[in-house]
Amino acid sequence: MAFLDKHKAIETHATLLLVLSFLVVTIGGLVQIVPLFYLENTIEDVQGVRPYTPLELAGRDIYIREGCYGCHSQMIRPMRDEVERYGHYSLAAESKYDHPFQWGSKRTGPDLARVGGRYSDEWHQDHFYDAKSVVPESVMPPYGFLFGKEIDGRYIQDVVETHRFVGVPYSDEMVENAQADFLAQANPDADSAGLEERYGDAAFGNAVNVRNFDGQPEVTEADALIAYMQVLGTMVDFSTFTPDASR
Repeated sequence: MAFLDKHKAIETHATLLLVLSFLVVTIGGLVQIVPLFYLENTIEDVQGVRPYTPLELAGRDIYIREGCYGCHSQMIRPMRDEVERYGHYSLAAESKYDHPFQWGSKRTGPDLARVGGRYSDEWHQDHFYDAKSVVPESVMPPYGFLFGKEIDGRYIQDVVETHRFVGVPYSDEMVENAQADFLAQANPDADSAGLEERYGDAAFGNAVNVRNFDGQPEVTEADALIAYMQVLGTMVDFSTFTPDASR
């Protein structure tokens, strides 16, 4: 009874309850988070994971701007039903260049962590114009306006520099050529050798998608968003990937 009386005193004193609750949450959070800063193996280095190209980075910003994260997560949990539906569970290393990460928890639509290469560019075009045309039960609104919004990447160098400032390993060459790489990736007739050298096989061990993503001669927001969709989950070759058992 003495214990219950003391507990009642806490519950009936709003300020005391708030302070004690804050202390409990703070201590619990510190116990979980602080050790991660001292573990070298918190994020496993995985071959193939690279920074986003300027066009993919612009597409990611559009994805965030349009609130796509509100209905789609980008994290496959290590459970059988998740893996069978979406593919290999997500690795921490796949999100190490995401600021902020797009793991999410709400799934009105499917998880997008492995959507890259799963559908054609034409499927994505139809999906953004009218999602119901490819998924009749979809409640996703139309995004056809993205195909009419041209972009020239005039500020993309600043965006790349900002990401480098927070730790993404963009080189000086990547920063200097950001706008050129931005335009080259959406134009299959452009000279994309520099783009592929900076982001492709020679540097990170995987190819860069270079093509007209939206089917129009102009570079549009749809190009950027589809380029971002098509790279998600494609950087790691899971046919050869084996977790480091020593960690």
